[in-house]
Amino acid sequence: MSRRKAAAKRKILPDPLFGSELLAKFINVLMKSGKKAVAEKIVYNALDEAVAKRGGKAETKKESIKTSENLREKALGLFEEALQALRPTVEVRSRRIGGATYQIPVEVKSERGTVLAMRWLADFANKRSEKTMALRLSNEMLDALNGRGGAVKKREAVHSLAKANQAFAHFRW
Repeated sequence: MSRRKAAAKRKILPDPLFGSELLAKFINVLMKSGKKAVAEKIVYNALDEAVAKRGGKAETKKESIKTSENLREKALGLFEEALQALRPTVEVRSRRIGGATYQIPVEVKSERGTVLAMRWLADFANKRSEKTMALRLSNEMLDALNGRGGAVKKREAVHSLAKANQAFAHFRW
């Protein structure tokens, strides 16, 4: 990390289907080896699947998030709710004081919280055992909304670690 000046924030283009920068960032998190089209397809299918499981699907089978503006809004709302459910409020940072290293609880900035939530959602969706990545991702999002799943457990573990090290909070910098 440079000590001179902070790196400039890059502006990413919003997602083409939803017009959301948040979803575009998540597609970039999910992308492997520069295969953006594959990542977009996975995310769109996962959102379609999640909306269908949540009871937002119309009677016609042909209607999807690609065609229906209403379903698109529901899908984006569902994704944002899932991220909100996974976003941590505190985390621990290591700090060396007098020869000893302490785990000091610090509040998480909103931007970092969002990035952590996205990373956890992608990682724990990847570890699931469903057949396709779209199914894994949709089920992990739905589990996050219901307070279950690996990503929620990770957030709870981070919070409990911060709670356990609350005694060192006065070392904050």
